[in-house]
Amino acid sequence: MMAGIRGKDTKPEMIVRRGLHRRGFRFRLHDRSLPGRPDLILPRYHVAIFVHGCFWHGHDCPLFRWPRTREDFWRDKIGRNRERDRNAAERLQEAGWRILTIWECAFRGKTDADHDATLNRAADWIANGATGEAILRGELRGHC
Repeated sequence: MMAGIRGKDTKPEMIVRRGLHRRGFRFRLHDRSLPGRPDLILPRYHVAIFVHGCFWHGHDCPLFRWPRTREDFWRDKIGRNRERDRNAAERLQEAGWRILTIWECAFRGKTDADHDATLNRAADWIANGATGEAILRGELRGHC
């Protein structure tokens, strides 16, 4: 049931939180005062991080498949999620935040060494002060 689906503290989010904390980054969680309520914010670096589930945010990767039942409902729901994500990102960027989106497929079915590589890329992006938005995707079948 959808009631059992977590919005916070998901497995990919916990991997990101533990990995960034281990690398010395300190953050706040789910700040309701910011558009889109980012999963993590690093005020020192002015970075907002979203950890997106491939299904719920309609990522174009092998983990995402359109459901075969209630197609209109799901297309509408996932479409609204995507639009909400775009609006939140625009508003955050206008407010001067840098945005990092990490997709679930960056961690699915991978080893701890692969997780470390993804987290190292995230840490480098955060620390180097790059502008704009960064997106970390999985390497599933070379598709994402």
